[in-house]
Amino acid sequence: MLVRVARLAVHRPRIVLVGALIVAFLAIVFGASAADHLKGGGFIPPDAESTRATNLLNDSFHGGEPNLILLITTTDGVDSNPAARAAGDRIAAALRAEPEVSAITSYWEVPANLASALRSKDGLSALVTARVAGDDNEAPARAERIVEGLTGTADGVTVRAGGFTVVFQQINNQITKDLAVAEAIAIPLTLLLLIWVFGSVVAALLPLLVGLFAIVSTLAILRAFTLVTDVSIFSLNMTTAMGLALAIDYSLFIVSRYREELERGLEPEQAVFRSVQTAGRTVFFSALTVALSLAALAVFPQYFLKSFAYAGLAVVGTAALASILVLPAALVLLGRRVNALDVRVWWRRRTGRPTPTVPDPEQTLWYRGVTAVMRRAAPVAVVVIVLLLFLGAPFLNVKFGSPDDRVNTADATSRQVGDIMRTDFAQDAAATTTVVLPDFDGRSEELASYASALSKVDGVTGVLSQAGVFSAGMRITDQSPFPPNGVGTYLSIGTSADPFSDAGTRQIDALRAIPSPGESLFTGAAAQNEDTLDSLGEKLPLALGLIALTTFVLLFLFTGSVVLPLKALVLNTLSLTAAFGAMVWIFQEGHLSGLLDFTATGFLVPTMPILMFCIAFGMSMDYEVFLLSRIREEWLNSDRTDAANTHAVALGVARTGRIITAAAGLMAIVFFAMTSANISFIQLFGLGLTITVLADATLIRSVLAPAFMQLLGRANWWAPKPLVALHKRIGLEEEPPSR
Repeated sequence: MLVRVARLAVHRPRIVLVGALIVAFLAIVFGASAADHLKGGGFIPPDAESTRATNLLNDSFHGGEPNLILLITTTDGVDSNPAARAAGDRIAAALRAEPEVSAITSYWEVPANLASALRSKDGLSALVTARVAGDDNEAPARAERIVEGLTGTADGVTVRAGGFTVVFQQINNQITKDLAVAEAIAIPLTLLLLIWVFGSVVAALLPLLVGLFAIVSTLAILRAFTLVTDVSIFSLNMTTAMGLALAIDYSLFIVSRYREELERGLEPEQAVFRSVQTAGRTVFFSALTVALSLAALAVFPQYFLKSFAYAGLAVVGTAALASILVLPAALVLLGRRVNALDVRVWWRRRTGRPTPTVPDPEQTLWYRGVTAVMRRAAPVAVVVIVLLLFLGAPFLNVKFGSPDDRVNTADATSRQVGDIMRTDFAQDAAATTTVVLPDFDGRSEELASYASALSKVDGVTGVLSQAGVFSAGMRITDQSPFPPNGVGTYLSIGTSADPFSDAGTRQIDALRAIPSPGESLFTGAAAQNEDTLDSLGEKLPLALGLIALTTFVLLFLFTGSVVLPLKALVLNTLSLTAAFGAMVWIFQEGHLSGLLDFTATGFLVPTMPILMFCIAFGMSMDYEVFLLSRIREEWLNSDRTDAANTHAVALGVARTGRIITAAAGLMAIVFFAMTSANISFIQLFGLGLTITVLADATLIRSVLAPAFMQLLGRANWWAPKPLVALHKRIGLEEEPPSR
């Protein structure tokens, strides 16, 4: 296959490049509106109990837990300032005029015995709450339009908007800005580092062009996905970061091998052939491993994770295709001019320095360093493993919770409203739990008994039902805030517990354990969080199993060994330990929160470790495959002794060490630029991947992998005889360099 690709690039380079330009142009036109069709949620499984309850509330009751909260604040108290009441009445009237808004509750309109839940403890703030209909895309957009004319400061009264609809709309808006900032940081720095690696400005521009092609193509593919399914707006972060990172990695492998073949005396066309057959094979296998690792995300029901599978497959595929087809076509046309505009030549002329000679691989620092590591393989391996496990130890104390307004910065209105409700109100309106009884037949005494039992649970501030309002087991009033509709009923449970805390978990479990008069379905922040964790835990073994199986099979096809795939699985997992420990130490416990400007919540968003594992595991295979490809080349040309294994490993690292280090540095710049984001779990994503990439390229590929391969010796290349025969039939070997 790669021979046919190489022939197409060599014999039809202009057609290939023109075709790529046409594809890029069409992708830009079609994909330009992709961000407008992406959604901000997707954390809750669509088949969960809480999702079913929410759908019933919307469809049958036109109510439920509030997702739009208007906070009215005045300096002299909401009860003594007529302007505050006027603002509350104006807001309630405006909300009732909206056909997609229901369950409107105003502090100034509810009975006195219920009003305290909607007023702050100091009496300076009060709430108007409502529920905006629509999915994760429609409801936030509607909320933004609705509150546009309702918020602001007038007559000493300040109105701010919060609730989950506003949270996600502000996240959506912020992500677009953050992407522009991250790209403005990453692209110039990447170009400078590429110039430092290649010397040539022309060679340095090629990976960036491949990256841009991958990004615009992926945006068009994501836009196509939005026509048939929900896609998360957070997938844009993967598209830009991985588009640049993978394109740089793959292009670096191809261009470096091409320049190496030119230095060996091959003509440009021959060098392109050889580069595609060798480095192109590495890129192909690397892309397969990354793609299959990311494809495992599709087993989870949340479209947040599924979206990263869509984006990942698209960006990996387009980056690989551009690297093994479009880039070689460009190299054919450039020929030896790929080394043009070499700033190192210019600098040597300015400083009078001589042209450096290319050292023999065995004389390089990489070779000597790896040889020293392998002479002390066992103690070195133990020290590195202990260090990585120590850095990963904080992950043993990890806690999980769904994202809320605290992922935003302090100047976001939804964050301000959330902070005030958590600290100044007896109960957090955004944390309300709702229980739906879809088959309830109207038996008032049974409902009253159930509501009374619910109100006795620790942390419950009150229960609103058709049988009245209950607190601490007592009926406060017979007046029902929910009119009957003949299709069941629901109860609203106020709480003082943080829904993502241990107390919140205990509370929702206690509420669910109370016998109900018929089927009961719980929703709200605590119920949704528990359903999400259960769903992720159920699918996680399948996802990890698929990653392990596909990685093992691909590396077997690549190497013919069953030992090297097992070693790769162990080392790739170890490379993640430092990042996982850092996630807890920094983002859960709050160290460096001042430097990175985020608020520690005491828990991590549960989808992020899963997402990071799949991405980082796949991308670690980039370096594993690239390193093994050069080691295997040397091994196949050796006498297959233990000494030959040692020499092959050292020579493989010597030939790839500089490139892997450069690729890791470039990839780290791209991911680290994401820490400039104003969404805390995007910062976590970027910093975690940065740590993983750097740890993998240094401690793993340069130290631990050589140490393991030295300890294993010839056993590195072992496979049972039936598998050896199978590999000879179906293994992907390099094509001979003939044309």
